[in-house]
Amino acid sequence: MGYLPRLLPLAAVSLAAAIMVTPAIGADNNLGKLQQFKPTGTPTPESVPQTGTKADALRENLKQIKLPQGFKIELYAIVPDARHMAVEPSTGVVFAGTRKNRVWQITDRTKRRVADDVVAFATSIAFKVPNGVCFSPNGVLYVAEQNRVLAFPAAQFFGEGGPDVAAGIVVPQGKLIPTEFESFNHGARTCRIGPDNKLYITLGQPWNVPPKDKLAALDKNGLAGIVRMDQDGKNREVYALGVRNSVGMDFNPADKTLWFTDNQVDGMGDDQPPGELNRATKAGQNFGFPWYGGGKVRTVEYKDAKVPAGVVFPEVEYAAHAADLGMMFYTGSMFPAKYKGGVFAAEHGSWNRSKPIGARIMYTAVKPDGTAGETEVFAEGWLTPNGEYMGRPVDVQALQDGSLLVSDDYAGAIYRISYSGAK
Repeated sequence: MGYLPRLLPLAAVSLAAAIMVTPAIGADNNLGKLQQFKPTGTPTPESVPQTGTKADALRENLKQIKLPQGFKIELYAIVPDARHMAVEPSTGVVFAGTRKNRVWQITDRTKRRVADDVVAFATSIAFKVPNGVCFSPNGVLYVAEQNRVLAFPAAQFFGEGGPDVAAGIVVPQGKLIPTEFESFNHGARTCRIGPDNKLYITLGQPWNVPPKDKLAALDKNGLAGIVRMDQDGKNREVYALGVRNSVGMDFNPADKTLWFTDNQVDGMGDDQPPGELNRATKAGQNFGFPWYGGGKVRTVEYKDAKVPAGVVFPEVEYAAHAADLGMMFYTGSMFPAKYKGGVFAAEHGSWNRSKPIGARIMYTAVKPDGTAGETEVFAEGWLTPNGEYMGRPVDVQALQDGSLLVSDDYAGAIYRISYSGAK
């Protein structure tokens, strides 16, 4: 759609000039101007103060977080509504999506491992639920919105200049999913570039459990699943089905398999069904929803329906209703050896449970054969003993030094977990 990722190894200025553009049509006139490298007249982007009473209060709250010996957690940035994150591979600039209308650019200029600037990114564009952000290895930022996908070459440099940035349309507005399936429920997408250089996107479906007469349309479009496409939006295909609402995925660098979390069906009781961490070993696999509400627990609505052949059950069953979201494989060198190659995952915390659970970071070891080992709590304390949330983790990403960032959309912050103990 007027965008060629294979041109991206060029320097930033040459890169911007090399993008093939097609003038946009429709309501988003500013996006059309950006594709032609024309200014939009948008005011200077808002910035977020990083000092003051809120920063002090967040640092005080972090004293309640429990971590393994030798680890510490600190405030990295105040970022309103911070959800999924992407770390630019050459500069370490962090971008954070939201479930509202903002993408944030977070810059640590002095490498003190704390943000100096937090500025709204590409404010000349009208984003709608820009939750999913991810980088290609050669530095293109992809933003997966509720029903559109955009691409931003050299985002960290163009974003420094103000509201106008180089932008390309990967999937036009209204073409990621059929508009009839747009919903405020399960509309937050996540994205990753796979080992095959394709763009993968999770597509949650809008129901708790979908009506049977909607299944064919969901399957056709990859909702309740994961789709993949070329980085220019071409050659789209459904990669995985039977996924209720995945809001986190990553590829295992060891064997290239795709792992993803999945949120289970609500209203089935406090302790069932379990949350999921899944492993896809090839295209076309079905992960059991809506016949199963989570794990091997059958849904009431589909308890008598025939289950598709070859359903893949989760590698890990998490606590019920903990709301497992962002995840990543740890490849850094800062943490002790036991964490190398394992999975960190964020639990957002429950709403559909009489006694809240979650609001923590989990760790799952991965065995040499590529399957899941033991799972344990890595960081907790955002949920107080009396059931109040001080924060709700959404995503985990690693900085270049091997430390771990944790986003929190409730407190509006990103934290940094580092290790300085004996390895």
